[in-house]
Amino acid sequence: MKRVLFSILFAVLSGAVSAQDTPQTNLPRIKLQAGMYQIDTQVAQTPEQRSIGLMFRSDMPQHEGMLFVFEQPATQCFWMKNTLLPLTAAFIADDGTIVNLADMKPQTTDSHCSTKPVRFVLEMNQGWFAKKGLKAGSRLAGVAFKP
Repeated sequence: MKRVLFSILFAVLSGAVSAQDTPQTNLPRIKLQAGMYQIDTQVAQTPEQRSIGLMFRSDMPQHEGMLFVFEQPATQCFWMKNTLLPLTAAFIADDGTIVNLADMKPQTTDSHCSTKPVRFVLEMNQGWFAKKGLKAGSRLAGVAFKP
C-alpha cells in the first residue's frame, strides 16, 4: 500500500514539476492600442500566472505581449530567470501612460523595477517599443486602462 501511495505521489509531483517547465499559452487575451499599433496581449492576473509570465517561451510574434495585472499600485520588479527571449518591460500607470521602460536580458536575475507605483507591466519583444517610437510618457489604450 505504501508503495502504491508513493508511486501516486511521485507521479503527481513529477507532473507538477514538468508543468512548470512549459510556457503558459492559454491565458485570457485582450487587445491594446499604442497609437496606430495593435497589441494582442495575454493577461497574467493571478500570482501563479504572474510568476510564470513568459518563462520557457522560445518565440513570440512581434505584435504579441503579456500584460501583468496587479491588485494594487506598487513598485513592480521583474527578472528573467527561465525566460529565453530578450524582452522590454513597460511599467504602466492606471491611465495607460508608460512610466518607464526596461530592456531585460534572457536568463538573468537582474531586477528591473518601476520608477513609481504601478498596477500594470507589459512585456514585449525587446526593441518593440523603440521601433514604434514609444517611450516614457507615451499612452496605451484598452479595456485595462482608465481613460
